Amino acid sequence: MFKLQNLRDVLAKMQSIRTRLSLNYLIVLILGMSLAGALMWLAVSDLYINTQRENLLAQANLIAAGLQDSPLPTQPAQPYLQTANVLPGIHTRLIGDSGAVVLGLPLSDEMIQLPEVEQFASIPPSELIQRPEIELALKGIPATALRKVINNQRVLYAAAPVQNSDGQITGIVYIATPLPSGGLPTNIILQLLGAVVIAVLLAGIAGRLLARKIANPLEELANAATAVSKGDLKQSVSTNTDISEFHSVSETFNEMVGNLRQSDEVKKAFIADVTHELRTPLTVIKGTIETLEDGALDDLEGRSSLLASMMRETDRLIRMVNELLVLTRADAGSLNLNIQNLDLAELVKMRCETMSLMASRQKVGLRVDSAPSSLMISADPDRISQVLDNLLANAIRHSPENSTVTINIQAKDNGIECSVSDSGTGIPAKHLPFIFDRFYRVESSRDRISGGTGLGLAIARALVTAHGGNIFAMSDEGKGTTVTFWLPRHQAFPDV
Repeated sequence: MFKLQNLRDVLAKMQSIRTRLSLNYLIVLILGMSLAGALMWLAVSDLYINTQRENLLAQANLIAAGLQDSPLPTQPAQPYLQTANVLPGIHTRLIGDSGAVVLGLPLSDEMIQLPEVEQFASIPPSELIQRPEIELALKGIPATALRKVINNQRVLYAAAPVQNSDGQITGIVYIATPLPSGGLPTNIILQLLGAVVIAVLLAGIAGRLLARKIANPLEELANAATAVSKGDLKQSVSTNTDISEFHSVSETFNEMVGNLRQSDEVKKAFIADVTHELRTPLTVIKGTIETLEDGALDDLEGRSSLLASMMRETDRLIRMVNELLVLTRADAGSLNLNIQNLDLAELVKMRCETMSLMASRQKVGLRVDSAPSSLMISADPDRISQVLDNLLANAIRHSPENSTVTINIQAKDNGIECSVSDSGTGIPAKHLPFIFDRFYRVESSRDRISGGTGLGLAIARALVTAHGGNIFAMSDEGKGTTVTFWLPRHQAFPDV
């Protein structure tokens, strides 16, 4: 119940798991989309710039090729048009009406007019040739450059050499185009934002569905745990889920509640049995005391039998309390076994001598059959004696006159096996699985007359189990019963 209470408290302290999962998923989504968006922005920006470079340089080369072996114009070339693109890529309005400037070589000392994007500013040739793209073009290599000009405007430049038929450079085509201030054209930015919004919506829907799929079984588990903590042990949760962890938790929870329900039923039955068993001797003792108070105390002859009856019932009460104490300690794991090396065959012979008086009264013989090999084990001699006494007492009580109870001892499976067999009426098959349960009697009236409490076999099982062994019974109705217990030769715990 403690673990169940812990589970209930943890689930109660949590916020709505659905809300938690949705918020966490949203945070992860935002972080992931931010990182992906930044990387995508850089990638698209690079792609855009590279495409602009290729298209602009292709246009410059196209103009330069058209001017080969032709007189260079004295006026700026025709404006660049989108329809002149010769390379695939991101197609936007690259230059507008900026046009191109054609420079003849050698350069004169006069001021040189720049493309329109720089507002047709004029600069001296010495300053122009310091530009990297112009330097490369003068060497016959078409080149591009990106720089900021007036009002911090980003401008892309392309310079291509004009050659004659002899391969000599006779001029330079110089083209410039402004780039969007936002890094990308507005329509591309809108497309990217639209893609991000759609991705966020789709991811949000998927996250909501995932959160609901995860939250539903947890909410069901929390509600069931709360109900169980309030005493409703009829709760169960669905195991119909394709998430293996939830399936395992649900099965474990149902198994736990089933065990709690079974334990509760056993507890109630145990309390009812103890109440019933204690009522009988207490009623006899009370009746005897009332009889003595009514005058039987002065009757010397009748008083003796009444006192003897009271003594028997008192002994029965003491024996029952002691047996219940043993079972309680066994349940709590606090039997404090005094583990020693002992010869099980010798211990059996000693217990048979102790039980011989009871056997002779029942006209029943006792015989011990033991293997010649070593039968040494590590066990508590007092507790094993208690097991043997219970088994021998049961066998003697249920054996017919002039029969023999046989005790067989042999080594088996790295341990020692001891069987107690009688030739009595046996145990019906329907009762056999329950004979080790507390207060269970096959014939309750006979056991009460003989003084049995219905705890002997339950105690035997508890003590054998505490030694790391096991016990079981076989019976053939009308022919007899054999109860067998097995103990390991060496215990896995130190002597205490």
